[in-house]
Amino acid sequence: MMANGMRWVMANEVVSRVVLSGAGNMLLVLIHEMGGTLESWDLVVDQLGRHRRILRYDVRGAGLSQKFRGTLAISDLTADLAAILEAAGAPPNVALLGTAVGGAIALQFAADYPDHTAAVIATSPATGIAVERRAATLARVDELEREGFVGSIDERLARSYPPVLRTDPEKFERVKLTRLAADPVGMAATFRMLAGLEMDASLARITAPTLILAGEHDGDRPPAGVAAVAAKVSGAQFKTLPSGHFMALQTPELLVDEIEAFLRPLDL
Repeated sequence: MMANGMRWVMANEVVSRVVLSGAGNMLLVLIHEMGGTLESWDLVVDQLGRHRRILRYDVRGAGLSQKFRGTLAISDLTADLAAILEAAGAPPNVALLGTAVGGAIALQFAADYPDHTAAVIATSPATGIAVERRAATLARVDELEREGFVGSIDERLARSYPPVLRTDPEKFERVKLTRLAADPVGMAATFRMLAGLEMDASLARITAPTLILAGEHDGDRPPAGVAAVAAKVSGAQFKTLPSGHFMALQTPELLVDEIEAFLRPLDL
């Protein structure tokens, strides 16, 4: 296993920024949301790394990982992760924690690489876009690709980071600025991937212990829709927390407690 620290690795023909930290025999992989970076986990990584190694990385097209142009498939993102784990010398089985699109990557990885998945946790997983919303979403994606997030950022954050959760103005401003700095072309490709994504068959194949969390105040992925995703994974645990779309940033202590309560009985 690579030593702790930050590095760039060539994996699946993509350059990815990877950070390793923590201590222990088990590895927990943290997969950030669309528009985020591996820094999305800054408020939870130290606590989660007390009992295990932690691997964070910038997903293809995000943060300081390689940017891309063209189409994107969920299989590209799971293949990236598999290659990153191989390059890092990861143990045979890892636990996965992902938010939103990161949650979808974690769940798809668990379906495609069952022998390498010890457990999977997904918060507000973005496993697709409802049929009735796809046309409108794709129209707005074209605008996003042309103009970036500047014109729509306040509307978007009203759903994902509503006023009830903005008790720390500095934290909220950090999230807002991170989204404004994201690559709009890569984000547009991710939205288009979601518009064509159908994960029901993949969810049904997951055999690893699974925890799926919804945010009570999440307007992007409301609890009812997240519960429907959880119901498609055999034996999955589901819980709604008083949080939003970005739990690791909005309610870090609460999220750590839930993760530890799930992983520690599994000796992970």
